[in-house]
Amino acid sequence: MAGHFEALPGGGAAVALDEVEISILRSLAVQLLELIGPGDEPVEGEDPLAALFAEGPSEPPSDPALRRLFPDAYGDEDEELRAAAADFRRYTENDLRARKREDALAVIRSLDALSSGGEGGAILKLTADESRSWLGALNDLRLTIGTRLEVTDEDESGELYRLPDSDPRKPMVMAYLWLGALQESLVETLMSGA
Repeated sequence: MAGHFEALPGGGAAVALDEVEISILRSLAVQLLELIGPGDEPVEGEDPLAALFAEGPSEPPSDPALRRLFPDAYGDEDEELRAAAADFRRYTENDLRARKREDALAVIRSLDALSSGGEGGAILKLTADESRSWLGALNDLRLTIGTRLEVTDEDESGELYRLPDSDPRKPMVMAYLWLGALQESLVETLMSGA
């Protein structure tokens, strides 16, 4: 099972992870939480329904990774589309940020709950809901790292993947590829169990 998810009864999935993999996944999930930012905690005495109608930002984030995680809903070819994108962002980004935070927190919580499986690793067992959260978080991590590495559709040549070990981007590329393999394995496992 090393590195590949396997189906569990009830729609969940399991994977063997060693201590280094657990540490890397947890660290990346924490960094993702820091990038996304804190959520708005309800103020004591505040109407809980008011939070449902709270408006979010109307401008795209300045950080390229956040722009990738929270893209514009429409193109910016003309003023009307820019206005529609601003309205869409205003009413949806807070919820999207909250979901992405919850996905990252689900990864951290499930990793923190692992007990050692001996030999320096453990078996991570996810429910169907946890598996969906993991898929979301793995996708967000790959998008973030890919943006930082400036991965584009034109990178199909694999040049980025053949970097020399001395290149400072090499660890990020390795993490990007590993997260992609984990994500693909989890998708295949969940599809085969459906």
